[in-house]
Amino acid sequence: MATLSNESLVDPLDQALAEREKLIELCMYAFDRTRSAGVTERLTEGMSTVGVTALRPDGERFDPTRHEAGGTVATGDHSLDGVIAETEVLGFSDRGHMLRAPVVVVYRSNHESSGAEPTTSGESGAS
Repeated sequence: MATLSNESLVDPLDQALAEREKLIELCMYAFDRTRSAGVTERLTEGMSTVGVTALRPDGERFDPTRHEAGGTVATGDHSLDGVIAETEVLGFSDRGHMLRAPVVVVYRSNHESSGAEPTTSGESGAS
């Protein structure tokens, strides 16, 4: 009587998907730790070929369902209130499914200035 190993009971598609998930996690780990622009670019390109997108929402309106606030920065430009100033930690999505929300810094209007001293520098900004 032949004995079956647990390996033979694993669906090859399930195994491939689980391995893909682990490889994506490993790529995100490497991405977070690299300081080389070339390596970062290569990881971004490679991940995009398998449907994983790096999320850098700079300039978008902050949405707590899609972004994690890491901090705020004051601005005298009231039109920037609630807009993402910069991304501290990139987020990632896999074919539209959020793997990790980006950690962002959000502009907060400086209410004390009341627009008396606008701080826009070189931007064409109609209030």
